[in-house]
Amino acid sequence: MNKEEFLKELEELNIIPTNTQLEQLEKFYQLLIEWNEKINLTRITNKDDVYLKHYYDSLTLAKVVDFSKIETVCDVGTGAGFPGIVLKIMYPNLKVTLIDSLQKRINYLKEIIKELNLENIEAIHTRGEDYKGNFDLVTSRAVANIEKLVGYTMHLVSKNGIFVAMKGNIEEEFTNEVEKKLSKKYQMIKKEEFYLPIENSKRCLIVIKNK
Repeated sequence: MNKEEFLKELEELNIIPTNTQLEQLEKFYQLLIEWNEKINLTRITNKDDVYLKHYYDSLTLAKVVDFSKIETVCDVGTGAGFPGIVLKIMYPNLKVTLIDSLQKRINYLKEIIKELNLENIEAIHTRGEDYKGNFDLVTSRAVANIEKLVGYTMHLVSKNGIFVAMKGNIEEEFTNEVEKKLSKKYQMIKKEEFYLPIENSKRCLIVIKNK
């Protein structure tokens, strides 16, 4: 996904980045590649692939989330900072908490935050199930199967907040039986399925609320 394709697809999501935001994304990419040589952050290093599979993919949350109504976000198991860092760049009004269980990744994330001059964002070394908080939006991208994931995340969702699980092809994982089981405890609001542009790999956003 080159820059023109990236901008075109973002427009479909009603996201129009400023030059400053595009510069931050570019710097983020350079830092990601530098740090990836020191610690294992991502197997995806080609620039066009990063823009598609990390940047654009992170921003597909806009398909199911109205970010004008969101103030606080928690990204559980953020890894290399996806979607949390990308959301913070594109929606600077957000207050973002990044959670990861590996200290090396937290050190990297703190450096990213510093280098990109991001404010109202913190990176915390912990696990989702051990953290306490109250967020408008909790999200997690490619972390665990959906049954385990709700156990790591739903206690962090505020009364009127939502959890959005960012998944690939989940047909085997998210069976009718699993959905019925989760529905007994949580409100299953929406399941948004789509394909990433260019490569056409399947994605799914599952929106859940506490009852």
